[in-house]
Amino acid sequence: MNIRRAEQKDLEGINKLLNQVLMVHHNGRPDLFKANVKKYNDAQLLDIIADDERPIFVGVDENEQVMGYAFCVFEHHKDDNILTPIKTLYIDDLCVDETLRGQHVGSKIYEHVLAFAKESGCYNVTLNVWECNPSARKFYEAMGLVPYKTGMEKIL
Repeated sequence: MNIRRAEQKDLEGINKLLNQVLMVHHNGRPDLFKANVKKYNDAQLLDIIADDERPIFVGVDENEQVMGYAFCVFEHHKDDNILTPIKTLYIDDLCVDETLRGQHVGSKIYEHVLAFAKESGCYNVTLNVWECNPSARKFYEAMGLVPYKTGMEKIL
């Protein structure tokens, strides 16, 4: 597997995986997540692909088929009133094709993201995981991530 920045030619593979993520969330929380919609249209995806502040990394096979991805966003806390001036790489979304899970694709992409963050001068890497996705939480814990804040809700 080769891990690289996403390119326009990866749109179809990225869209396929975005739909898989959507359905995991919809199935877990249909009160919050719609079914059969797109998180981004293709123009929005192309804008993100071109944005160095929001890098997308893809793991591709020998035929350049997308096996997994990581959507990332740099967060800068410069001149913040209460937060120290650190640079964070936030993983907005990490997905491996459901047919390839368990083959260490996700861990390799995650390790690539960690190396990229370190090279970019980041203090930390953060992400959110939905409680309706226990397999993702288990994966992130296996990668050594620990909770640093907890979101809570009361449905009215």
